[in-house]
Amino acid sequence: MIGKTLKNYQVEELLGKGGMGEVYRAVDTRLGRPVALKILRPDLVGDPERRRRFLQEARAASTVNHPAIAQIYEIGESDETTFITMEYVDGSTIRQLVARRELDLPAAVEVGIQVGDGLARAHEAGIVHRDIKSDNVMVTKDGHPKILDFGLAKLLDSSEGDSGSSRMETLTRTHAGMILGTIAYMSPEQARGLPADRRSDVFSYGILLYEMAAGKVPFQGASALDTLHAIAYEPTQPVTTIRTNVPYSLQKVIDRCMQKKPEERYQDLRDAVTELKKVKREIESGVSGGVPVLERFRGMFGNLTSRGLLWATIVGAVIGALLISVVTGNERGNVGPLLVVLLVGVFLFRRFRNRGQREMRRFVKKASAIKEVQTILFHRGQFTVAAENPTARTYLKLNALLSAANERLYHGEPMSLVVREGLDEAESRSLLSMPGVQFVRDGRKKAARLSSAGSGP
Repeated sequence: MIGKTLKNYQVEELLGKGGMGEVYRAVDTRLGRPVALKILRPDLVGDPERRRRFLQEARAASTVNHPAIAQIYEIGESDETTFITMEYVDGSTIRQLVARRELDLPAAVEVGIQVGDGLARAHEAGIVHRDIKSDNVMVTKDGHPKILDFGLAKLLDSSEGDSGSSRMETLTRTHAGMILGTIAYMSPEQARGLPADRRSDVFSYGILLYEMAAGKVPFQGASALDTLHAIAYEPTQPVTTIRTNVPYSLQKVIDRCMQKKPEERYQDLRDAVTELKKVKREIESGVSGGVPVLERFRGMFGNLTSRGLLWATIVGAVIGALLISVVTGNERGNVGPLLVVLLVGVFLFRRFRNRGQREMRRFVKKASAIKEVQTILFHRGQFTVAAENPTARTYLKLNALLSAANERLYHGEPMSLVVREGLDEAESRSLLSMPGVQFVRDGRKKAARLSSAGSGP
């Protein structure tokens, strides 16, 4: 397309590719201004009914006027090519700014305020974005955020009911990076294939706030299915556990946006914007409210499993009863029984704290007994198992061991498992050089030593 002319637009440079087509920088030869041209995939506008719905949505989006929304100038056709002419935004996406660590906390909150206000204005006009993500928000060189592609995400829905499952079906026909990049910002109802309304935008907006504050998205599994499951069912790690200077008031806004049930989120994004303005004043004044005592208590026990919470309650009750008995029964100041209680408490605490390590070692011991297993690594909560000629039974055994280990955990995130098979010699050596090696079968050790010796000078 570079060098070609579509109507009065001279195409100059490719800016990017996405699920809906390609985006180019062009010059409007009539007005002498730069524009962004989005060339739509033919299959997205080939169906007459789908095209009608898209045009209706795009026209409605073009009427929304807000400084934080990139304007749609025209929807046109030239030589059987359908394109959209939009405002050209000279800047960087939120994803790029986060990757380059160019967003400090005050800037992130300011961007959140402006983007939230723009989304609220669109919602008032009856327009739902459906694809809020860090790639769809750009910040100009002078610091003004712009939401891109308003009204265009409906192209990815093939049914009148805006089914999330139909959108997923379309997404799976694109390349993997685009799939994961979009899925990471979906709301639970989109992840489950249910209809999405403005509250879905609120959830995705919460993920955007989270990413700007924490430097990463909250849900990112090893596969698209893992990510969808995490979005729909798993709790979110608090931003305050990732970045220490995040005010609790900002955490509250993010939590409210990212509630799993739509009715528990902000029903109007202007309420979120109002709260963010308070956060901004806190940051500017340098005085922020502390975490309430009840929330601190929840934070201490938030990572406990149901089994861990039960044992923590029992142990706490027993130690408390013993302490009361010691204090009330030792009027002469005999501290011996008190020391015994403290020693018992320390012993139980150490066993409680080291439960994850014991379960890891138990998994390694039992998994290493499976003849197909050659190497086991454990690093940052994930087992990596190298297997030779594994069968379905091998996978079933390993998954059963992992499930049993996670059920016995008292606290922390559940452990995960990756099985690698068919490794060549170079991949095997690379695996053995990684941190966290827990088991290597004798034959694999000898092969690694011989290979290392043979590659020497």
